[in-house]
Amino acid sequence: MGIAMVLDMASAAAPDRIALGPRAGGTTYRQLDELASRGAGLLAELHARHAVFVGVNGPVLPTLMFSAARAGIPLAPLNYRLPAAQVLELIDRLDEPVIVADDEYIAKLAGCRHRILSTAEFLRLASTTAPVEVDASEDGGTAIVLFTSGTTSAPKGVLLRHRHLLSYLINTVEFGSAGAEQAALLSTPPYHIAGLGAVLSNIYSTRRMVHLPDFAPQRWLDTVRAEGVTSAMVVPTMLARIVDHLGGAPADVPTLESLAYGGARMPRPVLERALGAFGDTGFVNAYGLTETSSTIAVFGPDDHREAFANPALRGRLASTGKIVPGVDAQIRSEDGGRVLPEGETGLLWVRGAQVSGEYMGNGSVLDADGWFPTRDRARIEDGYLYIGGRADDTIIRGGENIAPAEIEDVMVHHHHVREVAVIGTPDDEWGERICAVIVPASKDHDDAESIRNWCRERLRGSRTPDDVVFVDELPRTPTGKLVRRDLVERITADLTAG
Repeated sequence: MGIAMVLDMASAAAPDRIALGPRAGGTTYRQLDELASRGAGLLAELHARHAVFVGVNGPVLPTLMFSAARAGIPLAPLNYRLPAAQVLELIDRLDEPVIVADDEYIAKLAGCRHRILSTAEFLRLASTTAPVEVDASEDGGTAIVLFTSGTTSAPKGVLLRHRHLLSYLINTVEFGSAGAEQAALLSTPPYHIAGLGAVLSNIYSTRRMVHLPDFAPQRWLDTVRAEGVTSAMVVPTMLARIVDHLGGAPADVPTLESLAYGGARMPRPVLERALGAFGDTGFVNAYGLTETSSTIAVFGPDDHREAFANPALRGRLASTGKIVPGVDAQIRSEDGGRVLPEGETGLLWVRGAQVSGEYMGNGSVLDADGWFPTRDRARIEDGYLYIGGRADDTIIRGGENIAPAEIEDVMVHHHHVREVAVIGTPDDEWGERICAVIVPASKDHDDAESIRNWCRERLRGSRTPDDVVFVDELPRTPTGKLVRRDLVERITADLTAG
């Protein structure tokens, strides 16, 4: 039994409901079911052992996902924004891949020695191929290979087996729970676990999916209004751009019931402005990792409303919520050997049936009791999980461990700071210096020394940045994660040259 059963169930329960596309003329669940079976037949004819997708989030993604599942092979969506050489290197790490690519990315695959089909060609050939008679997926087989974003190291291929993904669905989503009028807007990339999790959860709930391949704030708002979108997910950079675009005006999206965000840290000022702009929309913060098959903690609409309305609870807006059913969590000491009491900050470890922790070519990193080391610094207070950044980002200054998030969470409230990232740069005396890299909110902003003085009044002396640098933008992945290694290299070179 594999994830193909999700489409089997949806097609049986709501065969004539629109699964993909506009309310008028979209693809029904019955049509998607048939096309996926024919796509599986095509992949089998091509002797594929991996199905690779290089393209934007669109209707072909769910078709290819379930085609691969029924063919009994993994789907590997790749980051189409990577340099051509890196895309080809990732493809070559996969066994006997067949590549499906959007037209605009086929040129990037020049020199690839494997079979390439354009998106249109795959759909055309699939429509005329005999469907598979038997679902070849197995509970323990690999359903998805996702390469990590590589923000601190080279990308690793995470193996998500069918049982991991099904466990996530069964524990967090109610089958067939969506009403006929409900529609989800998908704008997260297909190579991110949130993009794939959205496909599975929306089909499991029999919700119509509308795709927005190229995000722009006004286009996003127009699509929500035109298609009567009831739920959507964005990454923090998207929400920040939407709020800036609104300029204090209400969002005016009356059908939008739920707006989820995740994928990176959400600056609290952005969230507070968004809560004001989307007054009638329920906000959901979803925290998860590729290795955990998507969400493991949720801060729901009621949590947001209560925290936003009560100044005494406002700090909870920095939380990622409560651990979802089926997942256990522990906060451990830096060496992983001691479980810390509530309220203390350490490293987050998680365990559950949806947790993979398995990497292509490197095996599993789960400990003997099935616990996965997330490498995220965190604490739990009153049942709420607070993430404090990656352990790899820790700055060691004069022998003291400093989490950048401690400083970032304060500096983001400076009225001249639009975005800030705190990094460590080499220092002969202290080991590392604290450097705050700021994207200013306007051209007329405080100078570096004024901002350092402002920080000194609000932070311990050891947390006050040694250097403040202004930049036009921070290097981020498409899902909003800061690429710290790029920033450290760039800023270190600039400071050394200066």
